[in-house]
Formats: sequence, structure tokens, C-alpha cells
Amino acid sequence: MTEGGNDAGALSAYRLGPMRFFIARHAETVHNASGRMQGNEAHAPLTHRGIAQAHAMGERLAVQLGGGPAALDIWASPAGRTLQTAAILAEHIGHDYFDVRIDPRLREIEVGLWAGRLYADIVAEMGPILCPDRRSFTVRPPGGEDHRDVAARVADWLTEVPAGRDLLVVTHGVTSRVLRGLLASGAPFQGVAFADSLPQGSIVAVENGRETLLHANG
Repeated sequence: MTEGGNDAGALSAYRLGPMRFFIARHAETVHNASGRMQGNEAHAPLTHRGIAQAHAMGERLAVQLGGGPAALDIWASPAGRTLQTAAILAEHIGHDYFDVRIDPRLREIEVGLWAGRLYADIVAEMGPILCPDRRSFTVRPPGGEDHRDVAARVADWLTEVPAGRDLLVVTHGVTSRVLRGLLASGAPFQGVAFADSLPQGSIVAVENGRETLLHANG
């Protein structure tokens, strides 16, 4: 986890002012449970365990916000798994799901021809594809993106975020690590700021360049 970070940090670079980011990684899906690459095209619904994870995140977030309707904006990627997670979180904090703002720049890293395939089959064919200590791709998926591509679109989204209002962002594993890295001075990885991995169904708060873990699955 990124415990520190400079107070002037990346937040000032995006002129976001005094605001909090609550960043949620979507809960477990059928693809996660079966060890498959998800990509951004196929709908990957939450498992029963994933639904329980989303409720646990929502309960923790509601406590953090002090109960009652939350005065924040919710942003999510257009993937079904993030929207399903966002719907549960919104219910817990008294937010209208139909006010959730959807932005494709918050989608997961594109995995191209790997989408829908078992991780084990890809590794058997190509050899190791993950950096053991950073738990992310060491190669660009065929027809997909690398971390610099994700960072470019997430940074572009940050430049358009209205300043001064707290945000709940429901996104994905790699995308959340890039966003958290940009906001809380993550360690460099493949040329971008990159935060540590968290399991599905986790949520953090980032304020003034400092990250606090609110809930982690398992």
C-alpha cells in the first residue's frame, strides 16, 4: 500500500483541490473465479461471493461517510461488473444509481486476443506474463494495451474531473492501481506510477496524496 506520498503530490498536478477519492476495485466475477482474462467486451457478472464483497464494501463506505445520503459523485467504467458493484455501493450510501457517471477511460487494461482465455493456457503457451513482485503484465497482450496506455487515459480523465467534490470511482484491478498511483505517488512500473495490488472487492480512500485502506476482501 502507498502509505505516504508528498502532500503537494499528483493531486495538485490535476488541480483537484481539497477532495477525497474513494476508489473501489469491482467485486469477484465469474471470470475471476475461473481464472479467465476478462477484457472489456464480454459481460462478466458477479459471483455470489462477489455480491457479498460488494455489500461489505458498501457497509464500510457508509460508516466512513457517517451515514445518510452521501454528498459525492460516483464514476464507473462501462463494464457490467463495475456497474453491478456500483449499484450495490450506491444503495448502501443512499445514492441514486441513475446518477452514476460512466466513462470509458476508466475501463480495464485491454487484453486483446487474451480475452476470455484461461490464464493457465496463456502461460503454457507464452511463458510467464506477470511480474512476480508487481503482479501485473510484463508484456503487452496481443492487440491490447500496456500500463502507459492506461495511464494516459486515466490522466486525461483526471484533468476533466470537477474539483472540490468527493468522488467514488468503481473500476478495475490495473486501472485502479494506475489511478491510485497517480493520486498517491505510487512506485514506478513500466514508466508509470503504480500502486500495490489489492484483491477484488477492495476500497481505499485517497486524500491529499495519502492512501488509506478502508476494506479488503479476505
